[in-house]
Amino acid sequence: MDQAENLRNIIKKQNLKNITNSRVIAVTSGKGGVGKSSTSINLAVQFTRMGKKVIILDADFGLANIEVMFGVIPKYNLSDLMFAGKELDEIITEGPEGIRFISGGSGIAKLVNLDKEQVRRLVNKLSELEGMADVIIIDTGAGISPAVMEFLVESPETILVTTPEPTSITDSYALLKALSMNENFKKDETTIKMIANRVDSEAEGRSLYEKLNVVVMKFLEINMQYLGAVPQDNNIKKAIMKQKPVSMIFPNATSSRHFEEIATRLMSEGADVPVHKRGIRGYLRSVFAKNM
Repeated sequence: MDQAENLRNIIKKQNLKNITNSRVIAVTSGKGGVGKSSTSINLAVQFTRMGKKVIILDADFGLANIEVMFGVIPKYNLSDLMFAGKELDEIITEGPEGIRFISGGSGIAKLVNLDKEQVRRLVNKLSELEGMADVIIIDTGAGISPAVMEFLVESPETILVTTPEPTSITDSYALLKALSMNENFKKDETTIKMIANRVDSEAEGRSLYEKLNVVVMKFLEINMQYLGAVPQDNNIKKAIMKQKPVSMIFPNATSSRHFEEIATRLMSEGADVPVHKRGIRGYLRSVFAKNM
């Protein structure tokens, strides 16, 4: 073993020692308007109430969903980290109840086309989130664009939000199909869990999952798990109009209780994530590996 190889092994072992238990969860949907960002925010609220430190990364570039739903205008966003010399703590915005978030902004919509120096800076800076949060929620864009796929293909945990609308179901299948066809997707290293949103009952949510899962298992051979259902609730619309999560202003609403149950289930189940995918650093390095 030469000196250079020995040094690489030492660094690799040191990196493994420094891995923390930060949990990275990507929340996505096959189409827009199905409640993806609402799910991200309300799960963040419930995790926070469990004593977890949570940061949301709004990766739906160009659409400021998280900040609008929080009713908070960030001073800086991710593009300021990349192009304006800002530090990570300067672009993290404090939301209600101590939930923090990073606005994606519109300056780096073509994230996958960053040059090597920009990618290194992005990975190194965002890796600092590791010591700031127990849970990092990646609120991705909707659909099957390359930018969305880049975030999903390397995610250790993905939550797919689907509604009973036929277009939502077909688009959810299309997203999973695109994911399965991606050469970098490893189904045994990714856990995909479905939330049935805007259903009339728990039974309808379970039925929606079973119908989609049968097709997914048969044609894509992806083992999708059922995470739970969130019923139709007018309080969600009221909360959105007030620019607050329903779990905050209507904590006893039916939807809030279901978000609490789902968050509790997520925490109790934990995640058996491969070493190289643990934490935000491993996740980001995988996402941008080809650019580094």
